[in-house]
Amino acid sequence: MTEKEKSQRDGKLLRGALLTMLGGTLWGLNGTVSSILMSRYGVEPLWLACVRELSACWLFLLAARASAPEKLHGLLRDRHSLAGVFAVALGSILFSQVSYLKAIDWTNSATATVLQNLSVLLVMVFVCLSNRRAPHRREVAGVALAFLGTFLIATGGNPAALSLPPQGLFWGMCCAIAATFLSIQPVRLISRWGNFAVNGLAFLMSGVVLMVATQPWAHMPQLDLAGWLMVLFSIVMGTFGAYGLYLQGVKEVGAMRGIMLGTAEPVVATVSSVLLMGISFAPTDLLGFAMIIVMVFLTA
Repeated sequence: MTEKEKSQRDGKLLRGALLTMLGGTLWGLNGTVSSILMSRYGVEPLWLACVRELSACWLFLLAARASAPEKLHGLLRDRHSLAGVFAVALGSILFSQVSYLKAIDWTNSATATVLQNLSVLLVMVFVCLSNRRAPHRREVAGVALAFLGTFLIATGGNPAALSLPPQGLFWGMCCAIAATFLSIQPVRLISRWGNFAVNGLAFLMSGVVLMVATQPWAHMPQLDLAGWLMVLFSIVMGTFGAYGLYLQGVKEVGAMRGIMLGTAEPVVATVSSVLLMGISFAPTDLLGFAMIIVMVFLTA
């Protein structure tokens, strides 16, 4: 490899790492912004999910139209693929958006984001079962850390009591399951039709289902200018921007580095929860957070 090629490779890796970390940072901030909207303005999780999906989907579709119009048009003409996108809309997008916001509503953005990272463990189990192999030693250590970290977050170290509300723990586990679906279910469709086209249509379909089920116009929240600006941030930066930056970064640095760099999300969610909402965490919470983040590095 020449010096020029090495420089180009290093530059690409650095750019990809920065994009991935910026995407994770925006996701972490989005969790805290969503928490503020729900706790201070009384915004319902399903209302926020519906508005976010029906708004962000057009940004994804415009990006697909600008970057690869032939893939978007091809997907729209392929009935079999559209059926697959609808399955992604229900199994990945709808499930992940609702469970994440519900988990934040019952706990806080930091706890919900850390519990969501348990999806790495579930993906590892899926890979082991698919390949019919036993987990490696590092993966076994990751499993132990994941269970111990979750135990500390849920109980504060006291097995006789729950520090988290049962609903918060339930929706946090749903977050992990939904994130696992999201990392596995759309892979083939995205490989064929591209990220923007698949996710734009999946967000649109999921948003329409939520709109029919929740009728968001019937219970509009009372938002001031700051509230609407937070909704706008959640749509543009926290959903479209975070997703687009993260995926582009992972494309350049690879999935393994992407997962590790994505741990910026729970770190930012924790710090922003403390700074913007005044939330305090017990030492056992922080230790549990750290164990789950270390688990990501061991199992990735």
